Amino acid sequence: MHRSIKIKYILLSGIALFLTSCGGEKDKTTAKTADTPIYTLVFLDKTQSVNVNKAYVNEKYRQTLTDIMENNMKNKGDKLEVYFIHENTSKARALSLTIRSEKEVNESANATDREAIETAFQLSLQREKSIYLRQLLLKLNQQNTGSSNQSTDIWASLPVIAKAGESGAQVSVYYFSDMIESVKGADRRDFHKQPPVSDAQAEDEAKSDVKKLEQYAIGSPQVTIVSPFEATASSKENNPHVTHYWQTLFQELGGVSVDEL
Repeated sequence: MHRSIKIKYILLSGIALFLTSCGGEKDKTTAKTADTPIYTLVFLDKTQSVNVNKAYVNEKYRQTLTDIMENNMKNKGDKLEVYFIHENTSKARALSLTIRSEKEVNESANATDREAIETAFQLSLQREKSIYLRQLLLKLNQQNTGSSNQSTDIWASLPVIAKAGESGAQVSVYYFSDMIESVKGADRRDFHKQPPVSDAQAEDEAKSDVKKLEQYAIGSPQVTIVSPFEATASSKENNPHVTHYWQTLFQELGGVSVDEL
């Protein structure tokens, strides 16, 4: 009888130890995810088709950039880069910002000291973010009057995304654009001249283009399109099939879903 109880005790102890171990691994995974830096890529359309001087566009874009700065730049190592979308997108890095504020680590600190450490970190972080936001908004309003505003090379953003993914950070991508790819060339898309007229055509074109672009291992970034169109815009102005093209392209490239703002 006593032996039976002892065996049950050993079995239960072993199960408890196993569950504790599993829980510990889960906690480590969660902690690792929480500690992973955020690498934010902002692509600002600087071509003729997007006018950031329009009140609606400027207000929407300013607010979204403010939200990105607040939500994505929280810890030391979080990074934000701005690229201008135009004829030479992949070479058009306009801004690179990295959070340097660091929270002091003191395991033996009491509650009062921990609160003081947190307050000091938040003050430093907010000062840094305030400076960065001003720089970011200046880039939003910077005009492109050169000849590069004649072309919109969004494909060229893909090697930039792939490079960011190599850092091991959590990559978040924002396109402030109408997403009208427009590049001259036999193997390129010019949606100004020949936009897709149906979802089926958009899918066919995207799947065909993936063959040319799959060399870029973009990983699994979070992708958001921040469109310049008001809710009342006509389908002629805001072509839903163009959006479907990009949704299909990113899905085919890496199983990436595309959000819209």
